[in-house]
Amino acid sequence: MTISTDIRSGRAQRRAARLRSHHLVTADENSLLELETFLATLPLCASGRVFIEVPEASDIGVIEAPARMTVTWLARSARSGAPGSGRSCTPGTALSRATCAWADEMLCDGELPTHVTLLGGYLGTADIVEHLTGALCVPADTISAPERFGLLPVQGPAL
Repeated sequence: MTISTDIRSGRAQRRAARLRSHHLVTADENSLLELETFLATLPLCASGRVFIEVPEASDIGVIEAPARMTVTWLARSARSGAPGSGRSCTPGTALSRATCAWADEMLCDGELPTHVTLLGGYLGTADIVEHLTGALCVPADTISAPERFGLLPVQGPAL
């Protein structure tokens, strides 16, 4: 019985580690190096979704990510702008739409703590932060975005 208990305990620990390492990550063509660096720091058991917006389908490449993470490339040239406008997709639009739609579906129950890392440009990132913190009540302290954007409260040092 000890072996069976140890096996179950080990499985429970691995499952708990995966749950602690669930991520939503965004990037664009200007932040691919930051994205690759970030993904390299994640544990192999990390799970979640990566959205990458690029100008053209020819800009789609290969990104190394943990096996349990799904990488989705979004080519702006293949998408439209605001519905009914007839305009082309502007930077950040495809990223914001895809990320917010995924979050609406996957972050609805709050069961799985998700760490959000936003590496894309200002416009898409601002829309995503607004949606996550406003519509979905995602705590701002679980979201990481470039400090220069000023979208999230600056965390002060612990007293």
